[in-house]
Amino acid sequence: MPDVEEQAVTLLSELVGIDSVNPGLVAGAAGEPRIVEHLDARLQRAGFDTTVVPAGASGERPSLVAVPPGRPEWPTVVLNGHLDTVGVRGMAAPFEPRVDGDRLHGRGAADMKGGVAAVVAAAEALVAQGAPVRPVLALVADEEDANVGSEVVIAALPRLGVRPDVCLVAEPTDVALCRTLRGFAVVRVDIPGKAAHSSQPELGVNAVTRLGHLLAAVDERAVQVRSVGGDLTVTVVRGGESAFVVPDQAECLVELRTTPGQDSARAVDEVRALLDPAWEAATELVAHRDGWRLDASGPAAELAARLGEVLGTGATFDAPYWMEAPLWQEVCPTLVCGPSGGGLHAVDEWVDLNQVRAFASALVTVLSEGAPGGH
Repeated sequence: MPDVEEQAVTLLSELVGIDSVNPGLVAGAAGEPRIVEHLDARLQRAGFDTTVVPAGASGERPSLVAVPPGRPEWPTVVLNGHLDTVGVRGMAAPFEPRVDGDRLHGRGAADMKGGVAAVVAAAEALVAQGAPVRPVLALVADEEDANVGSEVVIAALPRLGVRPDVCLVAEPTDVALCRTLRGFAVVRVDIPGKAAHSSQPELGVNAVTRLGHLLAAVDERAVQVRSVGGDLTVTVVRGGESAFVVPDQAECLVELRTTPGQDSARAVDEVRALLDPAWEAATELVAHRDGWRLDASGPAAELAARLGEVLGTGATFDAPYWMEAPLWQEVCPTLVCGPSGGGLHAVDEWVDLNQVRAFASALVTVLSEGAPGGH
């Protein structure tokens, strides 16, 4: 399907050329308004009924929902992708898409404007040919930080008349089907001590020394956590205020990666078990999300099998990181599959154009016959 394939590649170039760095990660960054405006105008021209769904204190973090024309009883598949990217420090020309053979370079090319371009081009093609399916596009803000985009879009779906039968999250997977993804939790630990002159440390209690014992305990426990598919690590440490003073305070962030089915909120218990009760340290669960597993049967499993057959892939990808599939799974059966490349979150990001083309074409082939479900 050369037309949908080239439409996807052309749109990908346009999207990479738009700065949509997440301002939650980089202060003062552009965010999603321009890219939403671009896609909104395009999808209106293609006959979609579009709604900009704001988030943030003043609505400065927009997402876009595009509902196609067609019969409401047709199966509804939500095609989801995020529009924000991480920062661009160290990149010479992050918003100038550069094609080198079968690779397109630029910030967001793989994560995940390649997937977004493919689902938009595929949805437009399905509408143009009158396929018996409702491909609803949910193009969201803020996936790279706090996930407010998907949260507000999911909440808005009922008033927009969208009852999804299945959701496809087009995150980069090298067009393999995602089988599982890990959850995560971040725990802040505040360790008190007692200040004293450093020439007489015995008169104080060194909070940084206590922190050192915790770091060693985390490393020891991490071996067991990794053996069952999770992970445990310390990502931030702070302690002390000046020379010649025994530090009376130290803190750190401990990150736990959880396996599907594991309650991420229990991370606080995991960390508390490593602390000496005599320290009277305080712990706080800063953020957490549960993991996810592809359904063994039902609409998502059926669509995954059909898509994998066309792409020549299977449910073989176990993501070590978190994606928004668990949020969508609360609404409807969900699968994850999309084009990838290399350099995600790095200075040399690129996407495989052959994967973008193949993914867009496969979506049209599979969904032209409808989607699992239906009301």
